[in-house]
Amino acid sequence: MSTQLQTGQNNAVATSSPSKAGQQAASTATATSKESPAIVPRVDVLEDQTGITLLADLPGVRRDQLELKVDGDTLWIEGTVDTPAPEGLAPVHMELRVPRYRRAFTLSRELDPSGIEASLKDGVLNLRIPKQAHAQPRRIQVQVH
Repeated sequence: MSTQLQTGQNNAVATSSPSKAGQQAASTATATSKESPAIVPRVDVLEDQTGITLLADLPGVRRDQLELKVDGDTLWIEGTVDTPAPEGLAPVHMELRVPRYRRAFTLSRELDPSGIEASLKDGVLNLRIPKQAHAQPRRIQVQVH
């Protein structure tokens, strides 16, 4: 089964999935906001029988500059890149013009936002979002009479 995830400007990313949890697992909101402009980080979405894993590229973002929050059925990922110049020097040329990442995902009802686990290593955010118990496959034992 193929899962369609909506991304920013009507582009679709197809991922392989064993169930329908990924169909609404993550549709992204645009990164434009009244607060400040932001870069939309690239994300890989992987699904298995027990949940979804999101791998987001956030180079330059430290753990203390990363904010993850769930608001209703929306998961927000926001991070700030700090590019300090050595003391006494001022930047002459900088290619990182927008030092902020922002992306939002709409979580399907099959996912359990209270069980989200997150880790950040080498600029990659790893989010594990488990499925609700009723959405996970279970084995039914047949009794012989």
